[in-house]
Amino acid sequence: MTAPAPIPPRVLTVAGSDSGGGAGIQADLKTMLALGAHGMSVLTAVTAQNSLGVQGAWELPADAVRAQYRSVVDDIGVQAVKTGMLSSAVLVDTVAELLAETGAPVVVDPVGVSKHGDPLLAAEALDSVRTKLLPVATVATPNLDEVAQLTGVTVTDEAGMRRAAAEILAHGPRWVVIKGGHLPGEAVDLLTDGDEEHWLRAPRLDNRHTHGTGCTLASAIACGLARGQDVPAAVRGAKEYVTGAIRAGFALGGGIGPVDHGWQARSER
Repeated sequence: MTAPAPIPPRVLTVAGSDSGGGAGIQADLKTMLALGAHGMSVLTAVTAQNSLGVQGAWELPADAVRAQYRSVVDDIGVQAVKTGMLSSAVLVDTVAELLAETGAPVVVDPVGVSKHGDPLLAAEALDSVRTKLLPVATVATPNLDEVAQLTGVTVTDEAGMRRAAAEILAHGPRWVVIKGGHLPGEAVDLLTDGDEEHWLRAPRLDNRHTHGTGCTLASAIACGLARGQDVPAAVRGAKEYVTGAIRAGFALGGGIGPVDHGWQARSER
């Protein structure tokens, strides 16, 4: 008899849809496939989105989000969960409650604005992110704009990244990755739990097609955690994957194109 195929790590994304395919649920599932995980999804919102920006967004009801989550987790199970666009306080509260009951590692990407500067999180939801969502996070992955939204800290250098990390950790996540991609010079991120500190550096790549980097990083971290890696190993692997995806990013439409989630497979041909 043929032995049954091994079951890949199961990773769930709770996020919004990007109709252009570069970020959101689409980027998450592409990342999970590329990294050998079985990706599953809970859709929180639908956006009309392309390389030029977000033209519209429609939030799903909390009951629909809860039903999707329970359907997947209760039957299939998960080994890691990644959250992305949770546009309202109601959805943040709903998802945080579900995550607290799940017992799997959680990567929280506190999505506040799109790559093009379009708001994706209501201002009144920020307090729910701070008090409900961040406390259930194994790893939180804010960029510098999201740091400013959540803490009021404006980061202009690496010392500011350390201050920002302390502010985010005060809200309860076990680890935080402060993404310094908006600073000049090297693409540097800070991973810390308040005791350990890991500076992750990569060369600044001359490629404007970076749509989906935040979603991709968070999903790649979740894949590493689902495989049983510790947080530093998962984040280091995710940083390497994202750096390669940015290097291979390509033009689509008239604006900012996506990173290439399949760069590893293409480079092996």
